[in-house]
Amino acid sequence: MSATESENSVFSRTPVNAMPAPTWHRLMVNSQVLVLPKHYEIDSEFELEVEGAKLADKDAFDSALAAFQEKLDGRKRSAKDTRAVVDAAEGKAEAGSLDVPALSSYQKNAVLEEVSGDVREAFETGMGSEAYSFLKSGNGHVALVAQKGTSSSATVRLLAKDATCSATCVDVVAEANSQIEVTLSYEAAGEGSGQVGCALRVFAGENAQVTVHSVQALGDAWTVFDDSGYVLDDNAKVAVTHRVLGAGTAFTGLSADLRGDKSSIEVSTRYIGASEELRDFNYSIKQRGLATESNLDANGVLAGSSKKTLRGTIDFVYGCKGSTGNERETVLLADEGVENKTVPVILCDEDDVMGNHGATIGHVRPEQHFYLACRGLSDKAIESLFSVAALEEAYMAFDDERIRHGVAKLAQARGVDAEDFIDGEEECE
Repeated sequence: MSATESENSVFSRTPVNAMPAPTWHRLMVNSQVLVLPKHYEIDSEFELEVEGAKLADKDAFDSALAAFQEKLDGRKRSAKDTRAVVDAAEGKAEAGSLDVPALSSYQKNAVLEEVSGDVREAFETGMGSEAYSFLKSGNGHVALVAQKGTSSSATVRLLAKDATCSATCVDVVAEANSQIEVTLSYEAAGEGSGQVGCALRVFAGENAQVTVHSVQALGDAWTVFDDSGYVLDDNAKVAVTHRVLGAGTAFTGLSADLRGDKSSIEVSTRYIGASEELRDFNYSIKQRGLATESNLDANGVLAGSSKKTLRGTIDFVYGCKGSTGNERETVLLADEGVENKTVPVILCDEDDVMGNHGATIGHVRPEQHFYLACRGLSDKAIESLFSVAALEEAYMAFDDERIRHGVAKLAQARGVDAEDFIDGEEECE
């Protein structure tokens, strides 16, 4: 884009998906930029289906964090934190002292945040504060409360409209011993091109169980931004699944604060990149409570000249003794022209923890290729099998007919023979 085009056609360029601790500058993976065209109207278009959960006021999430803060304040350690790193962050160290470490700006801010113990100030979403502020500008807001000891579910359909940036905020509060399942479905409300996004904030109370499904199967003319932030109380369990199947550009960000003891989060990501599509992910999990657990598992297929960056950061904060964290990614490179960047990071300020990360990246193995070629499959058909499998998995995962219809429509647009997994689905119009 030229300088003139930028001035005339771009309303804003918002930095998103910044890594918690910037690194690898030469690889250009520290962040991405969300561009909002000037002619796009900012609006909020969504449909809500709720079963069992209570619709609440906009301050429900903030009130839940305030109550959680009182609980945390009641069990703070009385002894003063005498670590040298704290003196360095607070500027109390003697000049020239060799016992005080030099800190980066990230380390300083992280220590000060840790010492303050303010869960509200520390709260963040994966795409960052600027992206969250932008999503709030759509003036669409939903607040759901799963009341103590109940089970409930909700589906939020986020509708993409032509020449519009549809932005919505969704808050979920799961009270103690409750269960709630939330589905975010990104759908097109007609033809054309535009942007659609959602900022999700979740508080999982003590012993609560929260399940979140996010799925989008939009065409290449659309841009999707899926932003979320989680706070977990003692023994809370959260399971998140992201299915990024379509859209020309898709940003996904998730941040989680495992502040409660024995809290856990499982994040599963399934994605497909085709043609010239862009996939950009940023996951940041801070484990603060005792014996917390996190698992990041991503599996994707890149074809054509698509590009993908996945940043995954697990941060073992001082005091999270007995915690474990794992990052795994499997990427199939279906064409030579794709670009893949996988950036697993583990930060650690605690000794009694266990962290693992790994990635498997490559093309179809020769023995697999030979096996399938012997059965009459062309090279293109062999590589497309894996994309078909991802679409099939998404189709079978939901009973929701509108979600299934969207997956089927995307499959047909990509020339996929989906008869094997579309049960009675007529040609999508």
